[in-house]
Amino acid sequence: MNRFEIIIFWSDEDQAFVADVPELPGCMAHGDTHEAALAAVKEAIVLWLETAQATGRAVPQARGTRLLFA
Repeated sequence: MNRFEIIIFWSDEDQAFVADVPELPGCMAHGDTHEAALAAVKEAIVLWLETAQATGRAVPQARGTRLLFA
């Protein structure tokens, strides 16, 4: 599995856990539980990477370290 950072948080608006992959723009998923959101986003990562490769989009290198936000 690729080592992209996954951030999981609760969304009051969606009433679900949201899993976001900041290094892959637009790659997100949700679930009723933390585990369900994680499983869904792992599938989303695979689809994001397959689509990027099929369309010639650059695939970012997984940093493998925590991202810093200001």
